Amino acid sequence: MLSAQFLLTALVVVLAPGTGVVYTLMMSLGQGRRATLPAALGCTFGIVPHLAAAMLGLAALLHSSAVLFQIVKFAGVAYLLYLAWQAVRQGGALQIGERTGRDGFFRIALRGALINILNPKLSIFFLALLPPFLSGNPATATAEMLSLGGVFMGLTLAVFLGYGLFAAAARDRLLASARAMAWMNRGFAAVFAGLGLKLAFEKA
Repeated sequence: MLSAQFLLTALVVVLAPGTGVVYTLMMSLGQGRRATLPAALGCTFGIVPHLAAAMLGLAALLHSSAVLFQIVKFAGVAYLLYLAWQAVRQGGALQIGERTGRDGFFRIALRGALINILNPKLSIFFLALLPPFLSGNPATATAEMLSLGGVFMGLTLAVFLGYGLFAAAARDRLLASARAMAWMNRGFAAVFAGLGLKLAFEKA
């Protein structure tokens, strides 16, 4: 059931920097405020399959099937390493700087969604997070999980928008320094690569 304890727990989880936060910050720094909404929406939408999996019990199957877990995990690792490459490659889609080309709403959102969809730990996370806050009534369990999941997604969207708008506001100052941009690109690439390596060593 929705409670202050759940809201506090969910807020702490959402505020903690992860791949979605890093991606939203990077897109907002690279393309300005116009990229903040699709990046945040995409990352939030990427939660839906994991929430559904937790509700249907598929997360337990993913947790128990080593092969399935490894397939999804290494797809996620490969994607994070690809994003790291895009951050440092000359003209890469995620490189921060003055670029004539701009990604469309859908492409920005799709990348954000894939970041979360390809993270198998999220299904297990929801399977662990939601049950302690349920009333224990089997008849209302599905509705309660939908409600809690919806609140979690709402918090995710709001926090990511806040991160993104802050980054967009700082964009002009950063773009004035070529050195700062170079270090930001390297830094984001290192973060994506580090998160990819961390995911590679995760166990089901």
